[in-house]
Amino acid sequence: MTLDFTGRMVAVIGGTSGMGLAIAQALEAAGGRVAVLGRDDEWFPEAARSLRGLVQKGDATDPAAVESLLEAAGPVDGLVHVAGGSGRAWGDGPLHELTDDGLGQTMALNFHSAVWSNRAAVRHWLQRGTGGSIVNIGSVLARSPSPEHFSTVAYASAKAAMEGFTRAIAAAYAAQSIRANVVAPGLVETPMSRRAAGNPEIVSFVHRKQPLDGGRMGRPDDLTGAVLYLLSDAARFCTGQVLAVDGGWTLSGA
Repeated sequence: MTLDFTGRMVAVIGGTSGMGLAIAQALEAAGGRVAVLGRDDEWFPEAARSLRGLVQKGDATDPAAVESLLEAAGPVDGLVHVAGGSGRAWGDGPLHELTDDGLGQTMALNFHSAVWSNRAAVRHWLQRGTGGSIVNIGSVLARSPSPEHFSTVAYASAKAAMEGFTRAIAAAYAAQSIRANVVAPGLVETPMSRRAAGNPEIVSFVHRKQPLDGGRMGRPDDLTGAVLYLLSDAARFCTGQVLAVDGGWTLSGA
């Protein structure tokens, strides 16, 4: 079955850079239409130029921003939640160093924002009386932590919470044909991973930890096939699952 999105609208939350932008571009290449929400001034203009669909400025941690995007987009068939990021600047880190602000801000950006976007999508579909598909972007750190190089306890906790949340809504709304799944990437080349990409020791570790394809960091387009599959009718009997796209991270003993 080909992944044809002709006639379908998908909202991508956090879709103006990195993985989100790659997913939005892949959806358009597959014939779909996209409505993208992003907040970063650095990346917003490029996304607006490279996408044919609606690109709206907004903060995913603001529940009204996602609701505004869905209202502007019209009937939506799928939602991809990508928005998230490091909380190091706020004080995320090892537990004994974690600040209250680091915990609150990191959870808001990486977990609360997913709750708001998923809630808006579910309300949208219940009101329309139609089904829909959600894909939340998680992280291998939720299940396979790496304290030596990626000791950010709030971030890992937020991504673990996202998995439990996704399974909960998958169970709650399956009878309404609303599906929800998680794609959990390893370390991917994005604006968030600049710190890691600039550290030779971490780069060497990642090449051993993600041994597929010669050992490397992931690229945003490594994720698009999995995301489009879970959004599509090819995955119509799949819900509440976590699909790791991690180059072998969770299997490696590096």
